[in-house]
Amino acid sequence: MLFSRYLLPVMKETPSDAQIVSHQLMLRAGLIRQTAAGIYAWLPLGLRVLDNIANIVRREQAKAGAVELLMPTIQSADLWRQSGRYDAYGPEMLRFQDRGGREMLYGPTNEEMITSIFRDCVRSYRDLPRTLYHIQWKFRDEVRPRFGVMRGREFLMKDAYSFDMTEEGGRESYDAQFTAYLKTFAALGLRAVPVRAPTGPIGGDLSHEFHILADTGESEVFYDSALDEVDLADPEAPARLRSLYAMEAEEHEKVDNCPVPPERLARRRGIEVGHIFFFGTKYSAAMGMQVQDRDGTLVTPLMGSYGIGVSRLIGAIIEASHDAAGIIWPDSVAPFDIGLINLRPDDSACAAAAHDLQAKLEAAGRTVLHDDREARGGEKFATMDLIGLPWQITIGPKGVAAGTVEIKRRATGEKHEASIESVLAGLLK
Repeated sequence: MLFSRYLLPVMKETPSDAQIVSHQLMLRAGLIRQTAAGIYAWLPLGLRVLDNIANIVRREQAKAGAVELLMPTIQSADLWRQSGRYDAYGPEMLRFQDRGGREMLYGPTNEEMITSIFRDCVRSYRDLPRTLYHIQWKFRDEVRPRFGVMRGREFLMKDAYSFDMTEEGGRESYDAQFTAYLKTFAALGLRAVPVRAPTGPIGGDLSHEFHILADTGESEVFYDSALDEVDLADPEAPARLRSLYAMEAEEHEKVDNCPVPPERLARRRGIEVGHIFFFGTKYSAAMGMQVQDRDGTLVTPLMGSYGIGVSRLIGAIIEASHDAAGIIWPDSVAPFDIGLINLRPDDSACAAAAHDLQAKLEAAGRTVLHDDREARGGEKFATMDLIGLPWQITIGPKGVAAGTVEIKRRATGEKHEASIESVLAGLLK
């Protein structure tokens, strides 16, 4: 991709209305632009990151046995009246009437809709267990949207819903999602702390939030420091993590006798990026879902729901991975693998070498943002550091004459000279 043909409106100055680092850098790096309070347009660079995160979420959901579908953003109020949540949900729900006078809403979540769909599609125990999910935009009319995508009104979310015949099966589905979440966050270059959480308006008696530790996090988390030593690659890691104490500050304060000795109790800031619930028959019973058991008995399935804030994760990643110069993207979610800087696009030899290297890197499966602008070298370097691509390759007249380029690893700042042949042979692997 040529920079000269891309939409990438970077900003030198920090916007005065952006209070936290992720919001500042997302605006400065040209990832988003605000269109209304708490509502953002995702510009090309931001959309690429959003898609990369969503694809990692999809991969881990597939491994956990979840099946993807897509539900609409607009829902009928009648569905929510069946569950009893329409009047109870609060002013965060955006309610309106269509031209026929029917009461509608912009979905903040999808328990009612997925229950309705599944209820109309299944008849017997042979159709269960099932876990269904989608990645869809949600809307919650926050009273005071702030911090960019961290607390916006419109946001992209993965929400999954499990259906099981028994309590044991339901908890197995819950455990599968718990494990999938740990793997998802690890694949994103993040370490998440699973925190036992209240269920709130979703309901049920089993719930965990997943918090990314970051000094600028909006919440405060108390947890057993033994959590830091758990190897996520260990098959027993999920069970080990669930057994260790972790509470958000508000819930921690309610604990009379903390089971963790003071010398082992860690206190950190965190960013909530996921929340899972097991709530049994709360929605299936209210909405009349029943299936036949093996002996013909009608059984009400048990359910769970599992949410990941896909768009919120971008803010969390930036909060956890940046420096004074800009964003440092983990390789797995970076919008491009390589930033290719041509210092002299007006030099025919440099231009030819840069275009040739771009073509060969892309043919080898690498994504490349080629800065072919007529701009000073310092401006190009600053832009590449700001947008945080994992690798930078710089081509200049001296290097072209010698058949070499300069390579920089964004995360460490380490630079070295290398031959173009060695780059193409896999130096960046």
